[in-house]
Order: sequence, then structure tokens, then C-alpha cells
Amino acid sequence: QVQLVESGGGLVQAGGSLRLSCAASGLSFSRAAMGWFRQAPGKEREFVAAISWSGGFTKYADAVKGLFTISRDNAKNTVSLQMNSLKPEDTAVYYCAADAGVHLGYASRLQTDYDYWGQGTQVTVSS
Repeated sequence: QVQLVESGGGLVQAGGSLRLSCAASGLSFSRAAMGWFRQAPGKEREFVAAISWSGGFTKYADAVKGLFTISRDNAKNTVSLQMNSLKPEDTAVYYCAADAGVHLGYASRLQTDYDYWGQGTQVTVSS
């Protein structure tokens, strides 16, 4: 049974930082591309960042490029999202997702490519 458990969300002032983590179990983590997505109130869920199984390839949404950093630790089966210079518009539920398909050196931004999802963690940025 695959489980993805996010942590690290919370309330932060604009300009602050948060680090989200996602602990994975029940899958070959070191062979899975991982992604972070978010859903703001009243909006569709959207792509934030993704990382290939080796960590050698990363991809970011334009809105977070240069502000957020995705990383992974295959020894600990975790993927993290460091979020800096947070803005009120970053307020959302953040979801971790795993793509168990074979994508050497690549990670997708498409939600439909991801097989497993966490329950989400709330991030609230106050102005």
C-alpha cells in the first residue's frame, strides 16, 4: 500500500519561508519521479514543482521559479519543497505526488501522469 504523507505546512507571514516534506512508503521511491502540486480555495489544482528519480532533473511552475526548490533524499524516501519569499497568493493546500512510471531523467508537470497522491498540507501566507 502506497502512502505519501506531507508535513511542514502552517501559517507564515508574507516574505517568510516554509519547508514542506513528503514521506513515501510502499513504492520503489528511488525509481519514482515526484511532484508537488497545490490547490488554492476556489481554484483548480496546479503544478508547482517536480523532480526526476535521480534528482538530476527538476521543473518548476513559472510562478515559483527561483523562489521554491524541490529536492529528494532517496535514502530516506523523502521529497521536500523549500519555499522562500512566500506571498499571499501561495496560500493553498500542497500535495505531494508520485509518478511510478519509467521516466529516466524526467519528471512531468501533468497531474494525470501521477499515480499516487498525499492528503495535502495547508500553507497559509498572511499579508
